[in-house]
Amino acid sequence: MSETTGPGILGVNHVALTVTDLDASMAWYQRLFRTDHVLGTFPHLEKEETGYGVLLAEPRSGVVIALHANTGNRGESFDEVRTGLDHLSFTVASHEELQTWAAWLDELGIEHTGIRHVTHPFPISTVALRDPDNIQLEFVTAG
Repeated sequence: MSETTGPGILGVNHVALTVTDLDASMAWYQRLFRTDHVLGTFPHLEKEETGYGVLLAEPRSGVVIALHANTGNRGESFDEVRTGLDHLSFTVASHEELQTWAAWLDELGIEHTGIRHVTHPFPISTVALRDPDNIQLEFVTAG
């Protein structure tokens, strides 16, 4: 298959994260992204006995963040060196938008790296932060 044949994707539908404290994480993500809580709670698909989740919809992009409570969660903080998720990265339109995110994080009292400029493997600018479970989030723009 080449780049133009075979199946393709249109974008990201949702991100699902297992968290240690669903209420605290829900409040944190709602503040950060100014999200709407969609629906009530819902059971895990095909593992209904293990817990439930909530959906938060980011109003401008439509990206949905699903937060899950799980009975098997041992309560440890996230660590990106384990197999699985490393971090989540969200594209922003410009360096000015990245500055706006840094200012918004300051206003919310959320610790972050400030704007960092990286040249390798390609030039980007980022602001990184961590959620209540230590999951790293990143806002990024080209250059």
